[in-house]
Amino acid sequence: MSGTLSRDIADFVRRDLAFDGRTKPVLVTGAAGPAVIVIHEIFGFTPTLARFCRWVCDAGFRVYAPILFGSPDAENREKPSLGRTVGLCISREFTVLASNRSSPVTSWLIALARLAHQECGHNGVGAIGMCLTGGFALSMAIDEAILAPVLAQPGAPALNHAALDIAPDDLARVQRRTREEGLMLRGYRFQGDRICRAERFATLRAAFGPAFLGTELPDSAANPAGMRSLGKPPHCVFTIDLIDKAGEPTRRAVDEVIAFLKARLMG
Repeated sequence: MSGTLSRDIADFVRRDLAFDGRTKPVLVTGAAGPAVIVIHEIFGFTPTLARFCRWVCDAGFRVYAPILFGSPDAENREKPSLGRTVGLCISREFTVLASNRSSPVTSWLIALARLAHQECGHNGVGAIGMCLTGGFALSMAIDEAILAPVLAQPGAPALNHAALDIAPDDLARVQRRTREEGLMLRGYRFQGDRICRAERFATLRAAFGPAFLGTELPDSAANPAGMRSLGKPPHCVFTIDLIDKAGEPTRRAVDEVIAFLKARLMG
């Protein structure tokens, strides 16, 4: 079932978890193994995200997928929504437009990571953010529980393509962890992506040097039925723009992420 696309998520268990006075649903799958937090894109939790979570789960991890917006199921449409975009721009939990600021919701996500680490044990926790939430994995890495942050097409801040959505003090803490603890970060984007542009990866490389491993895939590697079918450049590396076929660059990227998680969390 792990490679199939389905709106049936009976293999996930919903938990409503409260941190910082805020309760959010979290979909959990996997009985054992190190914890990995997988944060959905602007579409919400979708069949392609559920497929990605299952691949991570099948590799020996317990996946926690928090629902930050959208419905807590796989019924969310994988198409851009103007209403949702506007709502997120004015939300107090998300920093969509401003540069050099960490989104307030990352404190909730860090609390989730600490709980997941307590429940699962092992070396620490992985954190994978995508699109709007891509930079959340970076902000979460201020906490010592996070040992494997993955930034998939980080799309914020939306108006400054070279900037990061992390406060300067938080950025300095993550940089210090890379120097003193050997923390490593992975990043993924398509070369022609107009949301997560090359300038952002250049900033990440300048900030972290060899501790940031950035992979930029050719647009030709994207699924024609994904963002390109909507008249937009490819963007969603691990979901709708992924081609689930052996040897495809996007499928190899999934294997690369899983290898990174294993090395950092199980090694």
